[in-house]
Amino acid sequence: MMIFDSDPNSVYATDSLTRQTHEVFSGDQIAALLTELGVTHVITVPDSTIGQWEPAIAQTRRIRLVRVCREGEAWQVAAGLYLGGATPLVMIQCTGLFESGDALRNVLHDWKLPVFSIIGYRSYLDQAKLPGDTCLVFTEPILDAWRIDYRLITSASELDVIREHFIGCRDAGRAGAALIAE
Repeated sequence: MMIFDSDPNSVYATDSLTRQTHEVFSGDQIAALLTELGVTHVITVPDSTIGQWEPAIAQTRRIRLVRVCREGEAWQVAAGLYLGGATPLVMIQCTGLFESGDALRNVLHDWKLPVFSIIGYRSYLDQAKLPGDTCLVFTEPILDAWRIDYRLITSASELDVIREHFIGCRDAGRAGAALIAE
């Protein structure tokens, strides 16, 4: 069940398995964070949860929202932008991560480009919504297999974890990801 509060960009997911309510970051929080970090482009395929951040990101003056048709394209577009001097970020759901493996491999491992990503982790907070969802089985092992340094973000109090991880990856010249529990 989705519950909206007074901020139209903020959504709460009710976890029927634990009977707790988890706040997902608002679009304004994410847009402010990405602006602060100097992200110039967010390359994305719209989805149900992290896609709700798009209006706030699109309203910033410093970030250009680039929508692509497939997640594999997102990595290639990000690569081109990075090589052109931009600071791109790929924002996709975990199912898109599964789809985009070869493009990800090419950009992060063959070309060794330090592209950061935000990946929505479907069903992590609400397993009753999609019973048997195999995203819970494959997402983290796939990130490990691709050797992507990631942080699992499970609560709204962890915005600073994303900031610190992004900065650490940028300073080290390596790719990284924030895996956002949905």
